[in-house]
Amino acid sequence: MANTSEFGGSSPSLQNYASAASAVKLASLGLIMGISLLGNASLSLLLLKDSSLRKAPYYFLLDLCLADAVRSAVCIPFVMASIGGSAWPYSALSCKIVAFMAVLFCFHNAFLLFCVSVTRYMAIAHHRFYYKRMNPCTCVAVLCMVWTLSVAMAFPPVFDVGTYKFIREEEQCIFEHRYVKANDTLGFMLMLAVIVGTTHVVYIKMLCFVYDHRKMKPAQLVPAISQNWTFHGPGATGQAAANWIAGFGRGPMPPTLLGIRQNLHNQHPTPPTLVGIRQASHLGNRRLLVLDEFKMEKRIGKMYYMITLTFLILWAPYISACYLRIFVRGAPVPQLYLTAAVWMSFAQAGANPIISFMFNKELRLRLRACFPCCLGTQTPMEPYCGNWDSAGL
Repeated sequence: MANTSEFGGSSPSLQNYASAASAVKLASLGLIMGISLLGNASLSLLLLKDSSLRKAPYYFLLDLCLADAVRSAVCIPFVMASIGGSAWPYSALSCKIVAFMAVLFCFHNAFLLFCVSVTRYMAIAHHRFYYKRMNPCTCVAVLCMVWTLSVAMAFPPVFDVGTYKFIREEEQCIFEHRYVKANDTLGFMLMLAVIVGTTHVVYIKMLCFVYDHRKMKPAQLVPAISQNWTFHGPGATGQAAANWIAGFGRGPMPPTLLGIRQNLHNQHPTPPTLVGIRQASHLGNRRLLVLDEFKMEKRIGKMYYMITLTFLILWAPYISACYLRIFVRGAPVPQLYLTAAVWMSFAQAGANPIISFMFNKELRLRLRACFPCCLGTQTPMEPYCGNWDSAGL
């Protein structure tokens, strides 16, 4: 949109239009920044305060929230200060710093969401490996790798490899996307597109895995072999448990069977372990992904996929405008479209907490637990399989 300075000698109606446009921009950016700071701060405090949420998926979510909060607090105020002006009101170095941080957090989101998609696939398809390897040290290593790659992508333009400058049409300091032969920002945009596309491919592969394993073969009953009431063979565990439930472990019994019951009780003081059912006394040795945990993993995967999809939707208009500038020399981009695209990219910083609470039942329950006056009846949390004791962290 046009700036007020461009209408110095114009009619009062055009000046009023420019003033109204600036007011709308300031109000919308202020709303975006407020929602982003409030939502990300609330979710971050919840993740830090509640020990039951100290698990690998939520460590990544915490890093994502903190990065979005810093982006909103640092980048958006400078954009608000530049609205209505034709030049950057601060020094050239500050422009490069703001542009560097904006690009840094954009690539950080892209790289982190890709790594999360890989861990979500491992949690579903290779749960035993995920259970053994996805510990706090691994999470820290993944986050360090994500930040290192993000800095590597955002730092070269500081030395004019590509260009960070104030773009008047966008009213922000960012890449100057020109024709492909004029500068080299194409590589940065291609990398961003490849990362986002690969992330969706991983989620599609996970969806195909879940669909393929919905059709399970029916269990084949193999009778156990009995010898002196000691059951062995493929069906031994189930047969022994069935006999225990049928009366060997409780209730009145005929005198002829009382001695047998006593012998079995001496050999098996507790009911035999059922195949495929976890016993409470062996929580530290759990390896199988049971139904409750599978549902929880699916919900967390759905939450992260919605975050990834929202990232793509909100950044797609701006990325499309950038590609248009790169491949079409002097391509005219409508000012209204460009402004809306930039504002949508800022809105992405506040969308993650909303999506997290919408698509994650566990987070909603823990949030309500923090406000007992607003909580009617508490629903017990579903178990989640983790490979470290949250109480010990």
